[in-house]
Amino acid sequence: MATIMIVDDEFSVRRTLGMYLDLEGFRILEAADVPQARELLAANRVDVLVTDMRLGNDAGTSLLTFLREQGSDTGSIVMTGYGSIESAVEAMRLGAFDYLTKPVNPDELVLRVRKLLEQRSLREEVMRLRDQLAGQSKLAHVVARSQAMQDILGVIERIRQRDIPVLITGETGTGKEVLATALHQTSSRADKAYITVNCATLPEDLLDSELFGHMKGAFTGAVSNARGLFQQADGGTLFLDEIGDVSPRLQAKLLRVLQEGEVRPLGGERTLTVDVRVIAATNRDLGAMVCAGEFREDLFFRLNVLPIHIPPLRERREDIPALAESFVARVRAQYERPELGLSQDAIRKLAAHDWPGNIRQLQNVIERSFALHPGPVLRAQEVLITTGSGAGPADEPEHLLPLAQVERRHIRRVLAAHNGNQVASARVLGIGRSTLRRKLEEDG
Repeated sequence: MATIMIVDDEFSVRRTLGMYLDLEGFRILEAADVPQARELLAANRVDVLVTDMRLGNDAGTSLLTFLREQGSDTGSIVMTGYGSIESAVEAMRLGAFDYLTKPVNPDELVLRVRKLLEQRSLREEVMRLRDQLAGQSKLAHVVARSQAMQDILGVIERIRQRDIPVLITGETGTGKEVLATALHQTSSRADKAYITVNCATLPEDLLDSELFGHMKGAFTGAVSNARGLFQQADGGTLFLDEIGDVSPRLQAKLLRVLQEGEVRPLGGERTLTVDVRVIAATNRDLGAMVCAGEFREDLFFRLNVLPIHIPPLRERREDIPALAESFVARVRAQYERPELGLSQDAIRKLAAHDWPGNIRQLQNVIERSFALHPGPVLRAQEVLITTGSGAGPADEPEHLLPLAQVERRHIRRVLAAHNGNQVASARVLGIGRSTLRRKLEEDG
């Protein structure tokens, strides 16, 4: 039921026009002057404003200015007993949809109101379809041949206008960051900041400073104030990758942000309000970590409002050919060689592999294979699939490899066994986390 507001300083005009519109099924609001009209406009959703040009000592057109300043989508029709071209032009310039001369024919007013509502409905439908197409185009780069991935994209499409936290889970290399980017780009915050941080790559104190900022003198080396990532992402989205690696102390601070929308920089005396949508991702089982006392249950519930699990590549083999072709397209563009491609037996070989390193491993294999066998068409025997996510051909005995390659293989096997957890892997390897991080960086 559309709401129509009639503003006129003559009671009989308001009541007569209101009765006619009421019989047509509209909800009616009445105001005798500008202050009363503003009060009603502020307290109610009004679809159509019907106002006299002259309201005592005030101009009814001031209400049109008021609506424009408020960013309201309320349509307006202006009435006047002083019909002239000049007043009509002035009303249209201020945003009026239509113009009627007094005495107003009630049937004519009903006709104009319906026409205004129809045009607004068409405009909203066009905007909705445009937004839908824009969202689909932003999801076009996400490969989804498998039913599992199509279901995930369907979820993203359905929550486009819902500003809720999302927790993305899946093995390392399944495309969690790509999906997080798609969630942001299809949301109502798409034109705002999108900031990402990998919580597993930074020591606790540095991650604290990165997320929440710090004040000058808060610690050695803090020579000036610094805005944290939550402040930088204000109004937009913050992607927290590897959320399972956050320390208990920082978990408590993250919970406060999600609950209260407030952050306090290191060394700061007051809190700052932020409006940030949080998307988190992990390759770890946070539910099991909660049971083990390693992750706060209240934070888990705050993050896990909408869980999205990305299956490993071995469980959605339909996606492999399309993913492989997308990586080949990148190689074509990189080397400016449009003739490069994959043979059918190469595609079958790729589709048959289990890909323990998932999409990331598939990309590395294709790029490495083209680097060593420049084509133009890559055959099955030229596709160099590695063992696990390690380096070196699968059929090459480890005892014939250089020591550095053996080390890389072992590190990757340990990481895979611990689902990419660098802290646990460093402990098993008997090295420090910083040493492990350095070796991973050296290996690319």
